[in-house]
Amino acid sequence: MKTFLTLIVMSMVITYSDQKTYQIGEIKTQKGDILVWLYEETPNHKKSFIQLAKDGYWDSLTFNRVIPNFVVQGGCPDTPEGFNDPEYLLEPEFDNKLTHEYGALGAGRDGNLEKLSARCQFYIVQNKEGEHRLDGDYTVFGKVIKGMDVVDAIVKVERDSTNKPLVPITLDVNIIELTEKEVLKYTSVRH
Repeated sequence: MKTFLTLIVMSMVITYSDQKTYQIGEIKTQKGDILVWLYEETPNHKKSFIQLAKDGYWDSLTFNRVIPNFVVQGGCPDTPEGFNDPEYLLEPEFDNKLTHEYGALGAGRDGNLEKLSARCQFYIVQNKEGEHRLDGDYTVFGKVIKGMDVVDAIVKVERDSTNKPLVPITLDVNIIELTEKEVLKYTSVRH
């Protein structure tokens, strides 16, 4: 009997380990959790997001700008002088197939002419019609696969004249591993 159980457990482990897994961004807030698919087509933005999440970079920060029918934006706040630390700037990775549709995950930036992304700042498009005027100016590097109801709730909070929530919406950003089967529960994305 013990040998039989050992064989069953071993076959379960082998079956599970044969499944392809994906690194998914997990953004935990007091309004709920958001899961984001990170695009292979934007490898530097994906790598940066994963590194900052694993380093716990955003875990003391907030969604500092929330605008209904536009975006929720988190990470480092905008500064009057813009972003000037080269360690936190990324070359744009534009792809015509990756647009600012509802749920798109994009990289924030200041008005720099090179369109360099501030890797410490990200936003999620909340406008159901998309924000296609941003296409080609801001890098889209992922998409929400679960939790747009959370994003929709976040934009409804009370905010000040600069669109900063009166009660901070804190971030806990992680990278989780999901199997292809688990990912497909949320989306038809296949990469």
